[in-house]
Amino acid sequence: MEANMATTTQDVERETLTLKQVETEIRKVIVGQDYLIDRLLVGLLVRGHLLIEGVPGLAKTLAVKTLANTLAIKFQRIQFTPDLLPADLIGTMVFDQRNGEFQPRRGPIFNHVVLADEINRAPAKVQSALLEAMEERQVTLGDATYPLEEPFIVLATQNPIEQEGTYPLAEAQVDRFMMKLKITYPSRAEEEEILNRMLVEETIETHPILSRDRLLELRRTTDAVYLDSKMRRYILDLVAATRNPRAAGFDDLSDLIAFGASPRATLFLARAAKGLALVRGRGYVIPEDVKEIAIDVLRHRLVATYEAEAEEISTDELVRRLLDRVEVP
Repeated sequence: MEANMATTTQDVERETLTLKQVETEIRKVIVGQDYLIDRLLVGLLVRGHLLIEGVPGLAKTLAVKTLANTLAIKFQRIQFTPDLLPADLIGTMVFDQRNGEFQPRRGPIFNHVVLADEINRAPAKVQSALLEAMEERQVTLGDATYPLEEPFIVLATQNPIEQEGTYPLAEAQVDRFMMKLKITYPSRAEEEEILNRMLVEETIETHPILSRDRLLELRRTTDAVYLDSKMRRYILDLVAATRNPRAAGFDDLSDLIAFGASPRATLFLARAAKGLALVRGRGYVIPEDVKEIAIDVLRHRLVATYEAEAEEISTDELVRRLLDRVEVP
């Protein structure tokens, strides 16, 4: 085991430089947004789809497009609108008069990185068209099923659901996203830098850093990041506490959580912690990795009770309370 950890550490040291180069390219365009950039890299490393929420104008779409520009792989942006159809997303069967047969016409989902821009602007039937692709990494057209080429990741943006003209994502759809990110306003210093940089219109060129093969190699290194048995138990304890707070000894939280996280959350939390460890330049996971990434993985998987809503206690706050109480190894 020690030999494996030593090998992983050497791999991490080599790969950290590559990740820093990707980050440098992104920061040519994006000012601040450390949290968003870190999570984009984590999602890329651990095959995790991301849902990015924030009010308009916070560079959500720009950050995703800039990340895609650093990758020498296929990228497609899909603008979700109320009149979008499922066939516009996954494709359809088209009749070929030359041979008298139906042939598949693949939609824009057949790319490596897919930006689902303003996903909550489209109705439920279009949102659900992503389900099979995101979960099974395949698309069914007619009687045939077509696998999606690796790497495949969906990066979706949305405006807060209370804004006019939006459609809340179904729970089954939201659960397919490994993390839900909430983007906030920049600091005054960051906004001043944005003003200075963007006041004069200028094209900022970014260059591809990662090829498809290099990205797959990075993912293999992430898979090899060491997750100790104590850390696994910590993750299990944390997720179990969301389902039955009273059994975990948190009686005051049992009336605030209606439904907890599923085993999918356990797996996603472990994988995300590995990805964050690699982004931080380590070949092993520490408790701080789990605690830092837990809110992003769990916030959209907990269902608060009416009592919690009446007291204006968010799911973010519920996860924080659990993190403060679950014993850390």
